[in-house]
Amino acid sequence: MHYLISFSYDGSKFYGFQRLKDYNTVQKKLEEALTIINKKEVKIKGAGRTDHGVHAYDQKATFDLDISIDTSHLLLAINSLVRPYINITSIKVVPSSFHARFNTIKKEYIYKINLGEFNPFYADYMYQPYNKINISKMKKCAKLFIGIHDFTNFVGGTRPNSKAIIYDINFKIKNQILEIKFTGKSFYRYMVRNLVGAMLDVSNNKCNLSDIKEALDNPNIKKQFTTALPNGLYLNKIYYK
Repeated sequence: MHYLISFSYDGSKFYGFQRLKDYNTVQKKLEEALTIINKKEVKIKGAGRTDHGVHAYDQKATFDLDISIDTSHLLLAINSLVRPYINITSIKVVPSSFHARFNTIKKEYIYKINLGEFNPFYADYMYQPYNKINISKMKKCAKLFIGIHDFTNFVGGTRPNSKAIIYDINFKIKNQILEIKFTGKSFYRYMVRNLVGAMLDVSNNKCNLSDIKEALDNPNIKKQFTTALPNGLYLNKIYYK
């Protein structure tokens, strides 16, 4: 049977999502649990990779099992092996052709910033700036990112194509916590963190809006912006047709 799982995790307890031989990762933990249940090796395909320290509210993955087990008992079995830092929220049987990543139509990420007093209990879960940030400037910067762009200057490493579409960037403040929600089709390595970092650079007068526009319009001209810390980033939701 081919399954699709939805799950959340505390990224501060893992060395990222992707399987790494000598490190504790989300993928490795899930595959170890599923292999125990299946009594045969299981590999999962995640909807996206998150970096060391990045969290997820609604990550997705697909996998196959050789055994026959109903979804309610499977959910209980997996959670008994992966909690407390991973939690499976739902499981369903999907067609064998369904792929957690390739069938994605859009994704949401949220970046959290504490606007209030420093709180040590927030240290692993949101960015806490030393300086007051200018949200108005950040919003003006965010508008430049919406649409189809070549994000070469905002992506980690090198890749043959860094074009992507961002549908919306939304700002919300509640209880002195700023949440910046990114909705788009594709997000590449460090991309959201670099976009947030660029907004913070504009806020802190380290660069201006014309620098951001030039970095988007002329991707071959190397521009360097701040990469925001991973602890404030959450994979919020994966959308399928």
